[in-house]
Amino acid sequence: MVNPALNYRGRLAPSPTGFLHLGHARTFWAAQERARAAGGTLLLRNDDLDAGRCRPEFAAAMLEDLRWFGLEWTEGPDRDGPHAPYAQSLRHALYAAAFGRLRAAGALYPCTCSRRDVQAAATAPHEQAEEPLYPGACRLENLPGPERERRAALPRAGVNWRFRVPDGTPVNFCDAGFGPQRAVAGQDFGDFLVWRKDDVPSYQLACAVDDAAMGITEVVRGADLLRSTFRQLLLLHALGLTPPAYCHRPLVTDAAGVRLAKRHDALALRTLRAQGLTPDALRSGWAPTGLISPIDGPAPSNSLRP
Repeated sequence: MVNPALNYRGRLAPSPTGFLHLGHARTFWAAQERARAAGGTLLLRNDDLDAGRCRPEFAAAMLEDLRWFGLEWTEGPDRDGPHAPYAQSLRHALYAAAFGRLRAAGALYPCTCSRRDVQAAATAPHEQAEEPLYPGACRLENLPGPERERRAALPRAGVNWRFRVPDGTPVNFCDAGFGPQRAVAGQDFGDFLVWRKDDVPSYQLACAVDDAAMGITEVVRGADLLRSTFRQLLLLHALGLTPPAYCHRPLVTDAAGVRLAKRHDALALRTLRAQGLTPDALRSGWAPTGLISPIDGPAPSNSLRP
């Protein structure tokens, strides 16, 4: 029996950089089913930070496709709610405040390294090719005194800012989908971006801050974001915020075994709809509840210790 005292709050957080596909639908359906099983609520957040790729037509299509598929939410960009606004592009002040707190705590430093610099300095191949292990070249303690002072006084905009991970610290969480997870900061992942030089927060910071501010108790998302969870847990800890529980879902792949992306037009929800397929037909092979593990009992624990 689900414990009503848990006050379950889940979220859907698509990014309008293309049309939603079947993989999105499967993950979002699991999020809705877990919220329903817990007697909780579900909100919709428009993760539209990437101004270069997010487009109004994709945002409109996102709402239409989610509704067509049978997804329902009680808070979101199209409805009033206590945590508005529900578009990340309108929540800049919240992220800036979190940035200020992290900077004041000495957890951030400006980084002048390019992606090519980081890749060239990497000593070994890294599992997450899009973010190789950062060698720490711009850490303030690695700079001579005058340069350290100059960089420490730089304004927020105009330079990339990284979060200095606590080297050697184990980060643990129990995922409802994939079980116990563990990574060591500085070994399995390095210092990561939290603010870009175009004065926009990174996904890691915006997601962590919003999940806490919106009272999310469980994040249901694709397995491709499992490793992001370690970074977000460190940010939440540094900000003194309560982390949610996590449930990562297996990815949907195409016939070649490649995970779906928004370029897979043939499996876009609106393409499947145009072919006459119904949401019920698309869900026919899925587990009845979309659950990987029971919701009953306390939320999985998250820790920065072994």
